[in-house]
Amino acid sequence: MSNHKDRVVIRRKKTAHAEHHGGSWKIAYADFMTAMMAFFLVMWILSLVPKQDLKEIADYFRMPLMDAVSGGYQADYSRSVIPGGQPSLVPNPHPGTNNSQAADDRQDVERLEDLKSALEELIRIDPVLQEFRPQLLLDMTQDGLRIQIIDRQSRPMFSTGSAQVQIYMRAILRSLSAPLNEMPNRILISGHTDSLQYASGERLYSNWELSADRANAARQELVAGGLAEAKVKQVVGLADSVSLVKDNPAAAVNRRISLLVLNSRAERRMDEQAASGSEEFDLREAMQETEGPISIHIPGLPEMPSALPVVP
Repeated sequence: MSNHKDRVVIRRKKTAHAEHHGGSWKIAYADFMTAMMAFFLVMWILSLVPKQDLKEIADYFRMPLMDAVSGGYQADYSRSVIPGGQPSLVPNPHPGTNNSQAADDRQDVERLEDLKSALEELIRIDPVLQEFRPQLLLDMTQDGLRIQIIDRQSRPMFSTGSAQVQIYMRAILRSLSAPLNEMPNRILISGHTDSLQYASGERLYSNWELSADRANAARQELVAGGLAEAKVKQVVGLADSVSLVKDNPAAAVNRRISLLVLNSRAERRMDEQAASGSEEFDLREAMQETEGPISIHIPGLPEMPSALPVVP
């Protein structure tokens, strides 16, 4: 028997356990949830943006690069045929300005509505204004808040045929000074007369001079009551060219002082046209035109149309 011993080699097969998956799936899941949250956040923000702004944003991203370089904002429109009478397509160097102005205009309208409500309440509770409330008319026009102080046969605002302010007219104007001075808006003051002419006719002192003098006298009383002089944008006399009661131009109510608290849009238009030398701002239209039928209502009084006075 041989002394050599065979070496026994035992091979053990190791079974590999399933490897641990790790946390990589969590990272992918977190990325997915972040993307979904960002998507829904964008959708929520877009739902708050006005349609006009969305259209401008869409137009911006649809604009080819070469058009943007050569023509700027809205340059891609230059390829299309421009129908006659359409607005100019000249690029707007400040595309965000219009949106800002629109927001300012909305705030401006709200301020003027608040002023109208405050004045109505002041007329109701103020002992001075309460006595003369039948002679006060308030309404909103396309150019701002219009406050009209109308004449009455039994209680004229000025001495006959002159610009001398009566004591109760002075009280009305000075009571209105404080609330008007608190507004950032500027004021246009216009004087109006009836159709009765001076015996001398138009040659010497006419209704045009009289209405202008009365408007300036009203300005002086407002300033004396506390209105800053810079708040007055313009003082004009319109004679009998804008009658409150068109069927009866000689009526006493046509003699009045009108205070137009200008909105920002109207003041911008006046400034632009003054700078360009244009005379397109029609003051008579601003005094007449209103946004729909206007009904004046002061708490404690029945409603009445703006063209008619209240007779106690």
